[in-house]
Amino acid sequence: MGTEGARVLLESAGRLTLQTGNLLNWGCQRKKCPATPSEEVRDCIQKTLTEWSSKIGQDQNQETQEVLECTVAQAIEKINPEERDELKVSAKLFIVGSNSSSIRDAVDLACSALGVAQLDSVIIAPPPVEDGINLSLEYLQPYWKELENLVQNKKIVAIGTSDLDKTLLEQLYLWAQVKPSSNQVNLASCCVMPPDLTAFAKECDIQLLTHNDPKELLCEASFQEALQESIQNVKANEWIPLWLLRYSVIVKSRGIIKSKGYIIQAKRNAS
Repeated sequence: MGTEGARVLLESAGRLTLQTGNLLNWGCQRKKCPATPSEEVRDCIQKTLTEWSSKIGQDQNQETQEVLECTVAQAIEKINPEERDELKVSAKLFIVGSNSSSIRDAVDLACSALGVAQLDSVIIAPPPVEDGINLSLEYLQPYWKELENLVQNKKIVAIGTSDLDKTLLEQLYLWAQVKPSSNQVNLASCCVMPPDLTAFAKECDIQLLTHNDPKELLCEASFQEALQESIQNVKANEWIPLWLLRYSVIVKSRGIIKSKGYIIQAKRNAS
């Protein structure tokens, strides 16, 4: 068992980057279908940590690292450059305990994990706001500026939003230099697309998509539970998730998913 070795590494690191690799390649999902997107994330974090820790030998002197990379080598699948034009690489980014500065890190890590120079599409979930505060254009602006920089630097082709109503989407559209190409709508909150949103999106050529992600896909408690269950005696309460990126690679001509996975970054707040 390598959980003791994993615990030592975690206690000396300041950050943890966890990559599930292609979920279609390993047992993350084979045994049972997770009931919700949140369950899938938690399940994958736990299985990745368990698999990773089992590979760490206790008898070797493990070199401690400030940024610890937790991956399952056999599940990592880079895109063949010869096939790149036939594939669409999309991502959705969820900011958890961080700010707009983490967007570049997330996109760079996704490109590196998949072996590509750029992502075709990145959708950002609404960044977390304090209780009682409504999401506003002013709050969204730094996040959108960071995405625009990545478009200008050719790291992303198209950028989109999630869960914006017609008023906020219009405000963002009028202010933004790089216009949103899409807006996701949660069908749990409305069974039918709001007519004003549909009309505005059609007029401005914004694609309306549906999703079933909860408002909080990965909370601090859920991440800490997965850590605790995977690695014995780890000080899980010191770890806070910063962001989570979910990617998918789709074969354009056939519309089938070739690859899907998560990249998560967390930091340790040592007491």
